[in-house]
Amino acid sequence: MRLILRSDVDGVGHKGDVVEVSNGYGRNYLLPRGLAFKATEGAKAQAEAMKRSRDIRDAAARQAAQEVAKQLVASPVSISARVGGDGRLFGSITTADIASAITAQTGVEIDRKQLSLDEPIKALGTHLVPAKLHADVEFPVTVEVVAN
Repeated sequence: MRLILRSDVDGVGHKGDVVEVSNGYGRNYLLPRGLAFKATEGAKAQAEAMKRSRDIRDAAARQAAQEVAKQLVASPVSISARVGGDGRLFGSITTADIASAITAQTGVEIDRKQLSLDEPIKALGTHLVPAKLHADVEFPVTVEVVAN
């Protein structure tokens, strides 16, 4: 079955894509939920318009993410924490702590899910935390953990 997607569907495609799916999946899932419509000759022009608008929106989002990346790479984020005698932290620094520190120090709103840590930070010093604001924009954020 040939359909045009009205919205992004994981594992199938993005809004405006002309996709080939099985008859049952299209008839029982995509069409009843309004996620797609049948691909006719007249609808293909509409699909192209949807793709163009998606590409414009994606380019704007990528540009905004690159500007935020330039700002965050240039300025390290400082977080103060309580420290024990051996230089280890009481507790740990998580992505939520880093996101709130970024917002407080730079004014840039960033979601904790856009930051990735293999494990929470438990030591003083400078740490690089990978951030992914867009599919094409990934950069390290410098986090300095200092004693309180």
